[in-house]
Amino acid sequence: MNPSEQIDKRIAKLADWRGEVLAKLRKIIHDADPEVIEEWKWMGTPTWSHDGIFVLVNAHKEKVKMTFSHGASLPDPEKVFNAGLEGNQWRAIDFYEGDKIHERALKNLIRSAIAFNTALLKKRTSKTRPKAKKKS
Repeated sequence: MNPSEQIDKRIAKLADWRGEVLAKLRKIIHDADPEVIEEWKWMGTPTWSHDGIFVLVNAHKEKVKMTFSHGASLPDPEKVFNAGLEGNQWRAIDFYEGDKIHERALKNLIRSAIAFNTALLKKRTSKTRPKAKKKS
């Protein structure tokens, strides 16, 4: 089963508000980046990547947690992050039953996370490329 099918199965299995939130977050991620890659990591975690993993979403008993892998480095002018604020790298958004999802702000955050990953990848690859020889 491919990752997208596994995520479909997870959404169907939840069959409550958490499945609805996971499906909505998935749609927002795809709307923000049509080229996003869906992955299934760590024995059951839906993740999305573009130049590396940028977000993962887990359904817990009382919440759905959306965690950004480099969230601490991302601008959050609308204060969307509400969990993991003390961490050095990760930041998260906890969604509880009945919470409204601020789609525009979330899409901006997703696009910032992708831009961060792309810049990080360029920085890493420029360090590993051999330097061009100067012509004499």
